[in-house]
Amino acid sequence: MLRERGRKPSPQHSLVVQLGLLAFCIFFLLLPGRASIPPFDRDEPRYMQATSQMLETGNFVDVRFQDKPRYLQPAGIYWLEAAAVSLSGTFRQREAWAYRVPSLLAMTASVVLTARMGAVLFNPAAGLMAGALLGTSVLVTAEGRMATIDSTLLLIVVLTQAVLLRVLQDRIAGRPTRVRTALLFWGALGCGLMLKGPVVLIPGLATPLAFSFVERDWLWLKRLRPAWGWLVMLAVVLPWCIAIGVVSHGEFFQRAVGRNFLGKIGHGQEAHGAFPGYHLAVFAIAFWPGSFFAAAAIPVIWSWRASWKIRFLLCWIIPHWLVFELIATKLPHYVLPTYPAIAILTASALQASGDTWKAWPRTLWARFLLGFYGIVWAIFGIALSVAGIALSKVLEGQIPVSAWLAAAGSLPLLGLAFREVLKARLWQSAMCSTAAAVIIYMGLFLGVIPNLKAIWLAPRVAELVDEYRPCPETEVVSSSFSEPSLVFLMHGDVELRNAAEGSAMLKRNPGCGLVLVDRRDFPAFQNGLTSNGVKSLEYGRVTGFNYSTGKWLDLGLYGALSP
Repeated sequence: MLRERGRKPSPQHSLVVQLGLLAFCIFFLLLPGRASIPPFDRDEPRYMQATSQMLETGNFVDVRFQDKPRYLQPAGIYWLEAAAVSLSGTFRQREAWAYRVPSLLAMTASVVLTARMGAVLFNPAAGLMAGALLGTSVLVTAEGRMATIDSTLLLIVVLTQAVLLRVLQDRIAGRPTRVRTALLFWGALGCGLMLKGPVVLIPGLATPLAFSFVERDWLWLKRLRPAWGWLVMLAVVLPWCIAIGVVSHGEFFQRAVGRNFLGKIGHGQEAHGAFPGYHLAVFAIAFWPGSFFAAAAIPVIWSWRASWKIRFLLCWIIPHWLVFELIATKLPHYVLPTYPAIAILTASALQASGDTWKAWPRTLWARFLLGFYGIVWAIFGIALSVAGIALSKVLEGQIPVSAWLAAAGSLPLLGLAFREVLKARLWQSAMCSTAAAVIIYMGLFLGVIPNLKAIWLAPRVAELVDEYRPCPETEVVSSSFSEPSLVFLMHGDVELRNAAEGSAMLKRNPGCGLVLVDRRDFPAFQNGLTSNGVKSLEYGRVTGFNYSTGKWLDLGLYGALSP
């Protein structure tokens, strides 16, 4: 039957429409820069190159980066990226955007699912604000643009928590939990294992266990059918585990579990060690602009602590956060799976407090800390607004119009946000600051970051090599620039060696060899050529800033001079 004219849509229908609009907005917020920004060193091009090699060889079990095994996590993320690249038809062109599609879709879905959970737990307004706070946070907008594992892992975590919420609703309503709900929970955990290994079990299992402990109720866990559910989880990951165990002769488990997973606990890997409290310290930046509002909401959240809804969200956050504060290796995205719960708690507190915020801390020291936090939050917001201007001026010597527009559009909104905070209208301030964040990201990713040629060394080096390639099968050695982005953009046809090995290669292959050498390494390269009786010819130079090492490079491309 056709809906009667003039009849109001149901609340459920209205929520679906609102979530659809949110999905549309987040999707297009994450689009700018996806195709125009080269691979971000260092993790992203490693995923890209490993996926590309998977497609080239047809080996979808043994993941490799050049000639070395990449035994950090299972193959799930590489399968997703391989599917995206295959469907896009851009495999030969090495288009970065195709590898980034899984992250785009996963992050969009994570934000929408967060908003839905907020609406179910509290109300649609709180849910939409939670989605806005999560979707405009610095860490989400960065991870959602990269072809790494974190966006897809976040979606799995949010999905498992959404299933747990459904089970808790069934418990409260006194209705049975369907088998398919339990299947979805254990199947999602299995997919998480295929993406990141045991890491997904921290939020996946710690949340229900912590909630059961706090509520002193363990019977509700039977609704998840744990007696056979773990078999569903293993059924997802076990076939690949058997295959990789056979192919690698057990080396995958030794590296992935023994070195990568357990090794992060005792010491900081790859210079990523940090102090306990690191994640709390960087939260002001990583969750901006929502970080100040999350801090301000703490008294409200504490006053609601008797509610099962608040306990559920806290049991989602606290165990995961504590684990990653205690382990030695720390990176900001390690606590990203807790951000949806933080966004929901923050939005619900803001929404429930009405037009005027009355939940300021009572003690002087707490007021001082929140005030200091607010100052840090404000300074970082201003810094983000003018970041495009500063970066363009320092690195390129000229400022694009997009940088001026981003600053001109976001600074007034930030000013309004600051004023609303002083007037104790935090809901309005949150809306102003999220709008400012959208303008900032659009300006940075549309017109600023793609045009910072000084930091995009790999594309210019690859173009220089292609211009002077003497043979179809040219042998290329990079002795001073060893970033994985260069490996990806050169289709894996580059060897990362030192200057002496580069000169030895020219001695062995003078007609079809090229060597990339920084000016600081040139004396060692020249000494090697002299000892080998080879004279070099410089074809061209590329200068720029390697943001991975914090060093300026002046790279020369050399070949052997014909006698």
